[in-house]
Amino acid sequence: MAVSREEILEQVQEVLVDALGVDDDEATPDATLMGDLGAESIDFLDIVFRLEKQFNIKIPREELFPAETLMNNQELVKDGKLTDKGLDELKTRMPHIDISEFEKDPDINKLADLFTVDVIVSYLESKLN
Repeated sequence: MAVSREEILEQVQEVLVDALGVDDDEATPDATLMGDLGAESIDFLDIVFRLEKQFNIKIPREELFPAETLMNNQELVKDGKLTDKGLDELKTRMPHIDISEFEKDPDINKLADLFTVDVIVSYLESKLN
């Protein structure tokens, strides 16, 4: 049975409120996990675990948050920016994310800004439906 985007959003917001100790009204669809909600890399493991439990699915960590794998590869990152190959890899691993703005200046320090509440909802929607 298909799950509506609204239902997924509500459940993702619950998970983020529990995992990060933020208020309901802070976990808006366009809120970034690190910048707006204060998530740290250790929190991503917890978030993935909680999402798996909430939605009863398996989430390979690299699928939802592939940034670490990308950043440690010298073919994909050069001088603090994703290379063309790195951008292709990001698109392949995260088809549920729009990186058109990021592509203009693919600074790896801005990679975290791509991870919004809405991106998690889109990812889960593609997994569940």
